[in-house]
Amino acid sequence: MKEAKTFRVSESILIAPLLATLAIWVVYWAEVRFGVNFNHWGVRPRTFSGLKGVFFSPFIHSSVEHLYNNTIPLAVLTFFLFLFYKKVAFRVLLLGVLGSGVLTWVIGRPSYHIGASGLIYVLASFIFFKGIFTEHYRLVALSLIVVFVYGSMIWYIFPVKDGISWEGHLSGFIMGLLLALYLNVDVPKEKKYDWEKDDFDEENDPFLRHFDADGNFVGETEQLDENEGPVKIKYHFKEEKDKEK
Repeated sequence: MKEAKTFRVSESILIAPLLATLAIWVVYWAEVRFGVNFNHWGVRPRTFSGLKGVFFSPFIHSSVEHLYNNTIPLAVLTFFLFLFYKKVAFRVLLLGVLGSGVLTWVIGRPSYHIGASGLIYVLASFIFFKGIFTEHYRLVALSLIVVFVYGSMIWYIFPVKDGISWEGHLSGFIMGLLLALYLNVDVPKEKKYDWEKDDFDEENDPFLRHFDADGNFVGETEQLDENEGPVKIKYHFKEEKDKEK
């Protein structure tokens, strides 16, 4: 029963990143296979028709290079999200897509904004800030890993390169920070050893009884029964054979 439960947990962690990456590849394949262009389903800022891009833009990509650049970060960060923040993972994805999409619609340039990069910035921002806020050593370590691997993405929340939606990146970054502040997560409880507890009794501890007050190892003393008589100690010596000359 325990093995089956472990398999189900691992399975759910793997399914989410697989579905996320499969979805964006299937949409691009459909564009190529049927000769259609879904760019007009992206976010078009401050237009009523452009609001549909809030829901559809993460699935649409302009080229294979654009798709490839988003595939690995999306898979890795989604995996981290479901592995360490499973309780809030679906809310982060849903609110992240909606929130970053709406913010892009508000602040974006008059163009079609497409791609999963906005969601990627949501995930990177959430995982980083949430780990720092919790101050748990494992989650902080995860935050540092995200910074080490994807820290260079921070530059693309500014208009440093033509042809990218820096507004979408900035919106995702802001939304990830807000979600990290708003959502509560289950922080793993650190194991507390017996000697760290307030009611710890040093005198009756089996391990500490092997040491005296000065910290010297004395072994464990045993009380002998007086009726057994004196203790006899026998020594056995083994003679060494003469070495051959």
